Amino acid sequence: MKYISTRKQEETNIKTAILKGLADDGGLFMPEYIPQLEADFFENLPNLSLQEIGFKVAKEFLGESISDENLKEIIDEVLNFEIPAVKISDNIYSLELFHGPTMAFKDVGARFMARMMAYLSEGKPMKVIAATSGDTGSAVASGFFNVLGIEVYILYPKGKVSPLQEKQLTTWGGNIKALEIDGTFDDCQALAKQILSDEELNQKFTLTSANSINIARLIPQSFYFFWAFAQLQKLGKPIVFSVPSGNFGNLTAGLFAKKMGLPIHQFIASTNANDVVPNYLETGNYESKPSKQTISNAMDVGNPSNFERMKSLFNDDVSEFKKEIKSYSFSDEETKETMIKVKNDFDYTLDPHGAVAYLGLVTFRKSFDSAHDDKDNEDFVGVLLETAHPAKFVEAVEEVLKTKIEIPEKLEAFNKKEKKSVEYPADLSLVKNYLMEEN
Repeated sequence: MKYISTRKQEETNIKTAILKGLADDGGLFMPEYIPQLEADFFENLPNLSLQEIGFKVAKEFLGESISDENLKEIIDEVLNFEIPAVKISDNIYSLELFHGPTMAFKDVGARFMARMMAYLSEGKPMKVIAATSGDTGSAVASGFFNVLGIEVYILYPKGKVSPLQEKQLTTWGGNIKALEIDGTFDDCQALAKQILSDEELNQKFTLTSANSINIARLIPQSFYFFWAFAQLQKLGKPIVFSVPSGNFGNLTAGLFAKKMGLPIHQFIASTNANDVVPNYLETGNYESKPSKQTISNAMDVGNPSNFERMKSLFNDDVSEFKKEIKSYSFSDEETKETMIKVKNDFDYTLDPHGAVAYLGLVTFRKSFDSAHDDKDNEDFVGVLLETAHPAKFVEAVEEVLKTKIEIPEKLEAFNKKEKKSVEYPADLSLVKNYLMEEN
C-alpha cells in the first residue's frame, strides 16, 4: 500500500512514512485507501483477544514491511495491560485507556511507534521530535527510553502542564531531552513542524515526529475502538463514542476503524473552550485560533494537526463531516460540575478530559431522545474515552471533588525524581542551534 501526503505532492511506503513522520510538502501521510476487514472478523470479534485484534488491524496497514512473527512480538509487548470498558451508569461506559506505564491513552500509540521505528530504522541514529500538551511527552519518553540510536526531544509549554505531567516529561535523562518552551502548545507544535521541515537539520540528522502527526501513532489507536466493540457488542445496541478531542488523533483513529467496517453508530468530538472543530461543523468555515488554557489542558489546541487528515477522509466536504461527527464544546465550569455529579451519583471519578467526553454523551442523548418517539424503542450505548488516570491531574481533581486522590505507585515514583529541562522561547533559531549542537 502507498502512503500519500494530505497535500498530494508526495507518496511513499509505510517504512518511509513512519521514519519521516511529516511529508516534505508539510502534509501528513495517509494510506492511499482504508483497508476493509472481512465480515467473519466482525462476527468473531467478541471471541478475540486485544492482541489478536491489534495484530489483525495493524497487518492491514503494514503489509509486508514487517514479518508476522516480529509484528506479533511488538503487539504483545505494546498491549500488555488491560483496557476495560467500565460501566458508569445505564448505557454509559468508560473505556479506561490509562492502565499502561504512564497511565494515559498515548501509551498504546507511543509504545507501538517506538518499537516500529526501532525495527524499521535498523539501528541507524535518529532524532525524534515531539510536541506535547501533557500526555504525549510522557508516553513518548517511556516508549523510547534507552532505545538504541534514538534521541528524543520533547517540547512542552512552560506552566501549562500539570506538575505530575511535567515530572513525567523531565525526569528520564539519558536519550530523553525536555525543552520547556515559553509559549502555548500551539507554539510547541509549530516549532516541531518547523524543525521537521528544516532543510539544514534534515541534512545533518535523520528526523522524525512522535506526535499524532506520525501515522504510526494513529494505527494502534484504532485498536481500542474494536476492543470496546468486542466487550460491548453483546448488549445488542448501537454504540456511540465520545472522544475528548484536542489534536484529534484519537478521533481520526476511530474514523479509520469505522471505514475498515466497524459499525460505529456515531462519533462525538467533545472539546473544551478550544472549539475550532465545533465551529467548523456549525459554520462550514475552519479558522484556527490561539489556544486557551483550561482545566482539561491536554486538549488545549487551537490548530489541531489531524484536522488535515479528517479533511482528506471526508474529501474536504463539511456535509460528510456532519454525517459522522457531532461536536460540542464545554466550559471549565460545566466540566467541574460534571466531575462532581458523576462522583456523587455513580461513585466514578472522571479526570477533566473524561468529564468533557461524558458531557458530550449527555448532550447527544438530549438530541437523540428528542428525535425518537417512545414507540420507536431505540437506544444506544455511549462509550466515553477516559484518556488519563485522575491522579495525573491530582491538583485539579482534588480541588473539584474536595477529596483526596490516591496516587498510584508508578506515578508517585516520578514525583520523587529531579526535573531536568532546558528553557527556550518559542524561537526556531534558538531551538535549532540547540539541536545542531546535540550530536
